[in-house]
Amino acid sequence: MSNFIPTPAYYDRMPVDISFVFKNERPAGKHGFMKAQGDNFYFEDGTLAKFWGVMFNGGANFPEHDYAKKVARRLAMAGVNIVRIHQLDAEWCVPNIYQMYAGPRVQNTRDLCEESFDRLDYLIHCLKEEGIYLTIDMVTYRKFKTGDGVKHAELLGDAARFYSMYDRTMVDLQKEYMDKMWNHYNPYTKLCYKDDPAFVMCTICNENNLFYDSSVRKNFVRIPYYDNMFRDLFAEWLKEKGIEYDAYGCDLFAMDETMTQFKLELSEKYYNEMMGHMKSIGVKIPCVVTNWLHTNAEVYLSRLSDYTDMHKYVSDWHWAEHEKVSYHKPITTGEPQLGNMARVKLHGKPVFFSEWDMTWPNSYRATAVPHFAAIACLQNWSGMTVHTYSYTNFLDRIDTLGKESVSDSVGNVAYRDGYFSVWNDPAKFGLFYHAALMLRRGDVQPAKKVYGAKISQLPKLNYQAFTSLVERSQIHTILDDSDLTGIDEVIMDSDVIPREKANRIEADTGELWRNPVRSIGVVDSPRTKIAYGLLGRFAGEDTRRRENLNLAIEMNDFTVDCYTDFGVVALSSLNDDPICESEHMLMSTIGRARNSGAQFDGEKMIDVGHAPIMSEVIEADITIRTKHDNLQIWAVNADGFFIGSLPKTYEDGCLKFHTGMHYPAQYYIITKE
Repeated sequence: MSNFIPTPAYYDRMPVDISFVFKNERPAGKHGFMKAQGDNFYFEDGTLAKFWGVMFNGGANFPEHDYAKKVARRLAMAGVNIVRIHQLDAEWCVPNIYQMYAGPRVQNTRDLCEESFDRLDYLIHCLKEEGIYLTIDMVTYRKFKTGDGVKHAELLGDAARFYSMYDRTMVDLQKEYMDKMWNHYNPYTKLCYKDDPAFVMCTICNENNLFYDSSVRKNFVRIPYYDNMFRDLFAEWLKEKGIEYDAYGCDLFAMDETMTQFKLELSEKYYNEMMGHMKSIGVKIPCVVTNWLHTNAEVYLSRLSDYTDMHKYVSDWHWAEHEKVSYHKPITTGEPQLGNMARVKLHGKPVFFSEWDMTWPNSYRATAVPHFAAIACLQNWSGMTVHTYSYTNFLDRIDTLGKESVSDSVGNVAYRDGYFSVWNDPAKFGLFYHAALMLRRGDVQPAKKVYGAKISQLPKLNYQAFTSLVERSQIHTILDDSDLTGIDEVIMDSDVIPREKANRIEADTGELWRNPVRSIGVVDSPRTKIAYGLLGRFAGEDTRRRENLNLAIEMNDFTVDCYTDFGVVALSSLNDDPICESEHMLMSTIGRARNSGAQFDGEKMIDVGHAPIMSEVIEADITIRTKHDNLQIWAVNADGFFIGSLPKTYEDGCLKFHTGMHYPAQYYIITKE
């Protein structure tokens, strides 16, 4: 029977502080400006740049000064070193970059609010002092106004998606906004944004392109004025090319060669103009044109960016105003799920994923944190930010999961009430320590072999090769003119590379493996070791038969024999030594996490529940091979108190103890006395 313990989260601190591991990385920007060089990011002094972080959405970007200090400190304690500043221009969320409070009518989106800037400036200063870098978006949810001189502004959706890529008025307004943002002087850092090396990346337009998927194609043509503008541009292009084609009667979402080529050229015109303008302002950091790469055409266009980016969610969910459904599936079950991410890694360019998540209330979401971080290491990706830390800066008033707003919807979108927020989720943010250590320190090696996958067709999407290889070897997309230096084998994106065993997917370094049948994953590197998934049983097997199933998970110098059916057991050295030599380690144990009183009808949430947040206790036999014979295992509670020292034994050079019975906790500090 499961045992749950209270796990409250505090907006101004973490139970354990690992910031000392990265103390030499403060302040952010100490290494100079970041640049893209080959497949990686490097700072001016040659330091390799790797990031693990969060997003601040909407109002979370404009905290009061006292809160800004506290949230920056809390992020550093968790190991975070990057924040994506997102949705500054979201009208539905106040404060925003145009106004601090709901009330006065916003007549245009050209005037930026001084008070909003003051709060944003101070937040940036606080993050920078804690060694936390910044990536920023230029247009996300901007609602253009008639006062901007935009035609039919009242009919346009957020960011006027699609139309804003070719309407001259909106293109010029975007460039004006870039000027105002990058030339803004921050009195706390004493630098203009463009001159501050704490900024490391920039997205020109969020989730926007001309090759949108079928589910939202209707949005592209819903305003005849902009529909006809597109057709006029198309007709002019056809005339120049001497191509016979019905520009005024065709389907604007046809996938034929002519329409595809026009959209590619129209996109390139917009992207090149925007990238050129950023550089003309004096912006020195890498920029990406868009993070919405759902066809091969969009991946192809990414060659115009300094790096590539995409958003990836592992969630089967339906989250409406009144109906909340989330399917409970672990990421460890079945075939690889991150192949769709891998395909956007262009050979010769870095990749950074500005959004990822496996969302609450999926009971098995804890598996996502070690899995995403480990694959990022294996694939030599440069980093990622989870969607999202929070939508608000009123976190001192929040004591439940998934509910930051008093309403069931914000801006007509149900999940903005807190569905994505991770800041108080022990099942996800509680495991950030180990993800940050893995990615920032390089605890997991990049795969030895590098495949290059050629795009088979535009604009359709194939990524079978990426799915088959993402957990085994590095795989990059290569274009026809790609320099193949560093590529060991060239394949097609539609190829499937079989593995030897159906029940074992293993990295060519030997540091990662996963059993998709048993639904477990393993990270086995010298400084970080993690077992995650259905640790205590095979899927469908009775837990009481565990003695006959040989369920112990053995790694180099670390063994986990778990009695709880599901969970994550993560062990990291907190110094430069490997586990077997380290005299200071952090072990985290987490399974399911939920609000007290949460109720479900199958996969449907009936009641979100109430405080306190409860996390599942992991009961397991732990064995650590160590050269030390005087290590103490201190259980640490959610308040950061050492609540008790666990009983232990030493046998044949191994430290042995049992978690979950005495002083049950989520965290254990294993340290030399």
